[in-house]
Amino acid sequence: MLWRSINSIPKPSSAVKLNTEHHGKVMMDNGIIHVTLSRPEGNVVGISYEGIENVLESRNDEQDRGYFDVVWNKQGKDNNYHQRIEGTKFTIVAEEKNQVEVSFTTTWTSSMEGKSVPINVDRRYILRRGSSGFYSYVIFDRPEGFPAVQVEQIRTVYKLQEDRFHYMAISDTRQRYMPTMEDRKRGKTLAYPEAVLLTNPSNEIFKGEVDDKYQYACENKDSRVHGWISINSNAAMGFWLITPSNEFRNGGPIKQDLTSHVGPFTLSMFMSMHLAGKEAAMEFQEGETYKKVFGPVFVYLNSISSNANAQTLWRDAVQQMSKEVQSWPYDFPKSQDYIPPTKRGSVTGRLLVQDRYIEGGRFQNANSAYVGLALPGDAGSWQTESKGYQFWTQADKEGYFAIKNVIPGKYNLFAWVPGFIGDYKYNTTITITPACRIKLGFLVYSPPRNGLTVWEIGVPDRSAAEFYIPDANHELLNKLYNNRPEEKFRQYGLWERYAELYPKNDLVYTVGVDSHDKDWFFAHVTRNIGDSRYQPTTWKIKFELRRRNLLVGNYTLRLALASATSSKLQVWINEQGEKRPLFQTGLLRGDNAIARHGIHGLYWLFSIDVPSDRLVEGNNTIYLKQPLAISPFQGLMYDYIRLERPSNLRI
Repeated sequence: MLWRSINSIPKPSSAVKLNTEHHGKVMMDNGIIHVTLSRPEGNVVGISYEGIENVLESRNDEQDRGYFDVVWNKQGKDNNYHQRIEGTKFTIVAEEKNQVEVSFTTTWTSSMEGKSVPINVDRRYILRRGSSGFYSYVIFDRPEGFPAVQVEQIRTVYKLQEDRFHYMAISDTRQRYMPTMEDRKRGKTLAYPEAVLLTNPSNEIFKGEVDDKYQYACENKDSRVHGWISINSNAAMGFWLITPSNEFRNGGPIKQDLTSHVGPFTLSMFMSMHLAGKEAAMEFQEGETYKKVFGPVFVYLNSISSNANAQTLWRDAVQQMSKEVQSWPYDFPKSQDYIPPTKRGSVTGRLLVQDRYIEGGRFQNANSAYVGLALPGDAGSWQTESKGYQFWTQADKEGYFAIKNVIPGKYNLFAWVPGFIGDYKYNTTITITPACRIKLGFLVYSPPRNGLTVWEIGVPDRSAAEFYIPDANHELLNKLYNNRPEEKFRQYGLWERYAELYPKNDLVYTVGVDSHDKDWFFAHVTRNIGDSRYQPTTWKIKFELRRRNLLVGNYTLRLALASATSSKLQVWINEQGEKRPLFQTGLLRGDNAIARHGIHGLYWLFSIDVPSDRLVEGNNTIYLKQPLAISPFQGLMYDYIRLERPSNLRI
């Protein structure tokens, strides 16, 4: 028989009760779940469910079970203050039989300068009647006069019972039994602290595996529900973090971030620089005002009888996630700063693509285009935008899109289309007012293009996934990704395989002969030459130009990058010995996607004029050099490379 939220026979629900009689505690109970919060700090110190006194790790200090923290820096500094935000004032917002909402606030004062992030923080918890879980959200507020600050991460952390939760699930295909924190402590740290080789685990099945929390990162658009399952002889239960909307997350739909990992820990990542770099930090100038609501998110618990398939818990969590998404935006949070559905607007339209060198310049549907609203900025600025709200959707196969439930404010409309390079930006600022319905009609994106394609390498999709990804070292595997070619990039240490494949000479790719999925390594990395020393690498693209393709004027080399980490890119045509390259970037600070097992990070597009006198009839060579080499993680991932003819007549 299935229990609680999975039970098909509804049970009478109890009224929600609030208890503040215990010193230093606030307790909320609805007959299904009992939540204990510290007062006035606002940390989650206990969650009772199905006869389990506390699903959180009770061996931890009370303030180290369910907490909210911020990583911040003083402006211009790099000290990385990791601060757990704890309230100093407790308030009952609503106490009704169908819902309780409580608030824990901390107010910044000048006496706290340099010691506490200069933001007023209001943490809210909601328990509703008949709900097998609770909601939480956070409100940031910066009035006038606050000092400058840089915010690098905002998250909520839940630390579950280590003896109970052993099975983690973050998608239909990414699920597994997990090692323990003690297994990690007894293991061997690899190239960085997050990656550990399990040498002496408590369970032999994990021996020889690599554990790294970044192997379980997920794109925002796909990170809706994740968590843990406890399987024992009495009953199985699940603990899930459900994020019904990405509007309060940073970096757009394909930014990657952490989910759940060994601990057992479950995270709600509101904002971070993970796989995006310093460019994604929130920079506040002195006196700059700000207000934003992060959440609500939903902590959901479910259970089944011991003889039922534990996968039922995952499927039920996915169904619950769908219900939460359909209910978004919620109509029950009490904060005036949270915008309810009746006061939000929408934007609709149709995006078309016009490339004058494809389909005779006819309009094409922007099939599956990502279309979104974000704070005003340059085209593509959304991928490093972290302060404001972002609202994204994916167009249908004909390019029609509808962006719903948009919070009032001023936005730019941005888009990018799989299969085409570059970023689209609608030229007019869009002002959303309560209940507005804005119809934009037909929009046309003209991707960068100067001439017909001479040749191309890869697929313009902002990812390096189509390139050659080597098998991982068999002694450094995560078994979850064995025999999973689409997830192979998540294995540890793939950067080291380059030196094994190219011990002396660098990659050479011959257009028309080689294939990008077999002959183009997924990351342009340094070469390990031993003794912690690394060497710059120069890749070559060889191609032939016949006389009919040799034209007077400028050819155009389009270089789209899917990632860059502490690197530069230099380009020569036919004569690498020249002192100065034809083109070079500045320092691309980077997203660290190589080390973090990401197949993409930030997107970059460079368009390089190539004078025709640099090319010759017959064989030509393009040299791509990444000259910085003090780390194995410096490098680039290419998304797509294309050489275009001049738009004039043949000689």
